[in-house]
Amino acid sequence: MTGVSLAVGVGLFCALLSALGTNLAFLLKYKGAVAAPDVDMHHPLRSAADLFRSKWWSIGWAVAVVAFTLHVAALTLAPLSVGQAVLAGGLVFLAVLAERFFGFKLGHRQWIGIGLVAVSLALLTLTGGSGSGESSKYSLAGMIIFEGIAIGVGLLLVVSHLIDRIRVQRGVLLGIAAGLGFGIADVAIKALSDDLESGLIGLVSPWSLIIITAAVFSFFASARSLQIGEGVAVIAVTSVAANLTAIIAGLAVFGDQLGDNALVIGVRLAAFALILAGSAMIPAPLRAGEALDESAVEPGGSTARPA
Repeated sequence: MTGVSLAVGVGLFCALLSALGTNLAFLLKYKGAVAAPDVDMHHPLRSAADLFRSKWWSIGWAVAVVAFTLHVAALTLAPLSVGQAVLAGGLVFLAVLAERFFGFKLGHRQWIGIGLVAVSLALLTLTGGSGSGESSKYSLAGMIIFEGIAIGVGLLLVVSHLIDRIRVQRGVLLGIAAGLGFGIADVAIKALSDDLESGLIGLVSPWSLIIITAAVFSFFASARSLQIGEGVAVIAVTSVAANLTAIIAGLAVFGDQLGDNALVIGVRLAAFALILAGSAMIPAPLRAGEALDESAVEPGGSTARPA
């Protein structure tokens, strides 16, 4: 095994461990978020303190830090689209952990949706370009355009989730926005890792500012989405949005190959379509979601917390 292929293998192993840790962390943070006071962006510091006073949120955050460290290693060592596909395949971990250890009951529709996404992401991984682990030099113009579009979509989702008449689960909308924020940070981390080849001076970069801003935004958006949405659905769409954002960036910005021939390209395009179809099946049907929201509201307007 050459040095390059060994690095890719280590990167993908880090991605697998990160996927397990990320989904475990999400479930722990969900347990903590619903026990904490509602996130109020008019008082961000107080809201953050309230979250960390919740034992399960703090434990989940500690697990997430370890998973994020592995995540950065995966982004650095493996091609972005391939490493991110393995990270997104952690939806299988989410389903198993949620049912066996956290008391969730997934319906057939959700299992089918998660299964479709997991299989599709596995196809993306198995057909993933040349797999050269060398850092791809990104297109600066492409990076600016891509990040700008992603930020715009994320802000639109945040505004949309505040509009009561939009007949979509509001927690899901905010979860997708949080996932886009995580994806924006991932793409910036990959670009920054390329810039660091010139030394630590590379940290003085607009990508560092984007990473910090996107991380703070996603912290609060994700916490609030977990408070107002159904746990597994919100975690799943957050994960899919984050990973799909980075996979597309790998192809569009960093030059990862879509495929070496027409068959591989066709399979990967079909996999992307199945990811979208599977993601649409993961949230509960609207009526069930609305009933859940209504049953979770106590007299006086406060949200009931699970025992």
